[in-house]
Amino acid sequence: MSSTRFPPHFAKTDHRQRSLNQMRSKQLGLEKYIYLNGLKGRDSDLFYDILLENMQEMIPILYTPTVGEACVNYSHIWRRPEGLYVSIEDKGRIRDVLASWPNFNDGRIAVVTDGSRILGLGDLGANGLPISLGKLDLYIAGAGIKPSSTVPICLDLGTNTQRYLDDPLYIGVRRPRPLGPEMDEFMDEFMEAMKEVFPTLLVQFEDFSTDNAFKYLERYRHQYRVFNDDIQGTGSVILSGFTNAARLSSAASGLPPSDHKILFLGAGSAGIGVAKQLLSFFTLSGLSPEEAKSRIYTVDSKGLITADRKGLQEHKKFFARTDYDGPALTDLVDIINHVKPTALLGLSTIRNAFTEKVVKTMCALNPRPIIFPLSNPVTLCELDYQNAIEWSNGKVIFASGSPYEALSRDGVVYEPGQGNNMYIFPGIGLGSILSRTRHVSDAMVEQAAIALANSLTKEEKAAELVYPRLARIRDISAQVAFAVIRQAQKEKLDDNAYLRTLPDSDLLGLIHDKMWQPPALQLRSFTRL
Repeated sequence: MSSTRFPPHFAKTDHRQRSLNQMRSKQLGLEKYIYLNGLKGRDSDLFYDILLENMQEMIPILYTPTVGEACVNYSHIWRRPEGLYVSIEDKGRIRDVLASWPNFNDGRIAVVTDGSRILGLGDLGANGLPISLGKLDLYIAGAGIKPSSTVPICLDLGTNTQRYLDDPLYIGVRRPRPLGPEMDEFMDEFMEAMKEVFPTLLVQFEDFSTDNAFKYLERYRHQYRVFNDDIQGTGSVILSGFTNAARLSSAASGLPPSDHKILFLGAGSAGIGVAKQLLSFFTLSGLSPEEAKSRIYTVDSKGLITADRKGLQEHKKFFARTDYDGPALTDLVDIINHVKPTALLGLSTIRNAFTEKVVKTMCALNPRPIIFPLSNPVTLCELDYQNAIEWSNGKVIFASGSPYEALSRDGVVYEPGQGNNMYIFPGIGLGSILSRTRHVSDAMVEQAAIALANSLTKEEKAAELVYPRLARIRDISAQVAFAVIRQAQKEKLDDNAYLRTLPDSDLLGLIHDKMWQPPALQLRSFTRL
């Protein structure tokens, strides 16, 4: 719009506050999402300026839980091109499709989804693009990644969800998903084309189906600059929160860190990914890898996972128990009484799976039980915070995947933790970009978790928090990025030799300096011609 079209005294008003008021006037989360999406299209600098000042309010709209609703309805709320779709029909010319992206020479980070398992909501097909858009908004807000260097991608490979195939407004290709060799050939071509078109790009896989999430991470992680946030990022952020939670639990019970036992409800890509990352908690406590594995138990829809179960999926075999040969244990309370865990983690996407009886059983076994219901969005969460506090009489050490409000009970304020991947993946991304790492190693992810765990302030520790407050996200991301860079250097995975010459304080300062900031509103001209 030409500046001559602005009202005469527009520049004398606070347009940021006006925009905030407009967003807040919307009654539904999806309406707020649509408004913010439009604001980003009209004035991205203003959008990010507002986001940085109001992250606690806006992140639940741009990402979980509201982004799930946006994905489910995306074909119906679509308004303008926002990201890059690469279709199964583009096979053989994927490089040309990628090269059509504006400013592709600036590309530094891409979030890639195939829409097959969005936030536990199932196969959403081409409707999955908002998950890539939302994730990149968090990279920008949380770590200062420059917006023009981000590339949101949805792989439009079809969908097995019939209601979308039948929907006349569905924006994706209308076919079932490819299997086996057809999918592998597409992914191989896609990854090679990404490397050719975006040679300095970090690829983050997001919300692939469980089997494909593990498969393609292992297939490409040593060949390309790639990581999977569902597997590695979720695991890292939970490792961090669990480290602080175990410290609080051990202080109450006197139990050594190595004696903790963790029971997982949910054995998909996120559940097993988190479980594997938590092995580090035990090995860092002095246990051998085999001893560490023995401290972790997994449960799926059929009950406690044991090695003698017929037809066991490959990714579930790692933690399958070999020390139980009794009748199948299928009831969660029975499993808790058998295992006697100090921690119960949920990644099942089963709403209210942690019943009052489950919580009270955990409390009977532990002075301060660790209960992390981590499934997103809130509608799929295993336990609401208010119930956790009431049923445990405030003893529970709690962190969830989605945000909950603080509670006051008997004059005590209880502040919930949120195992939000935003604490981890922006710093991993920034550190990988700045160090120009060739690969993202397990040790880099582990060091990111340790940096997050150590980022609590004295006041946050006194409040018995397991995660720092999100308002400090850029400071937290800088500490995570610092740890990632130093680990990349230690493993000789970095191609930025200059960073090796910097003392720690100078490197931390450089990380902060590299964080993008939206132009100050007062410096932007609205002068009438």
